[in-house]
Amino acid sequence: MNYYGQAVSRLIEEFARLPGVGAKSASRMAFYVLNGTNERAQSLAEAILAAKQSSKHCKYCCNLSDEDICHICKSTKRDNTTIMVVETPQDMAAYEKTKEYNGLYHILHGAISPMDGIGPGELRIKELLHRLDDSTVTEIILATNPNIEGEATAMYLSKLLKPLGVKATRIAHGVPVGGGLEHIDSVTLLRALQGRREI
Repeated sequence: MNYYGQAVSRLIEEFARLPGVGAKSASRMAFYVLNGTNERAQSLAEAILAAKQSSKHCKYCCNLSDEDICHICKSTKRDNTTIMVVETPQDMAAYEKTKEYNGLYHILHGAISPMDGIGPGELRIKELLHRLDDSTVTEIILATNPNIEGEATAMYLSKLLKPLGVKATRIAHGVPVGGGLEHIDSVTLLRALQGRREI
């Protein structure tokens, strides 16, 4: 129903297309923009266009970057013998925030999901294999999500990597801190058991 006129209704509809944004949130965002200054609206519009137009994929790790090579791949302080494979740039950012990993990354931009029509050819797997040509990399950490798609992707990659003589490891999946064991699913509990280490 068009309560506000075409322009406002269209703005609400566009916000509602964003993942995780329902009708009420979309309406709140639209009115936040409308109640702000023209300068703020212009700045938002310019930021969206600039990000869309200037972002490209790093030619090595496929991360989003303003340049051909991202700042992580350019860094001489990173351990270039290890590559962590993740599904999305957001996953990479989550690991960077821990400040504990100092190797390189490779972003697949998705996971194998036949139900969604995503096969290995839709992922950045060729680019990953190309990075192994010079024998610098000794370990690939498979840090895909602990769900069916992530597990299938990790298994597929491990089979590709085995003949290349590169060590493939899988991140452990365990019990979240602060969670009671009775509320945790059996797959997570099994992963936690399998990923146990000496203390």
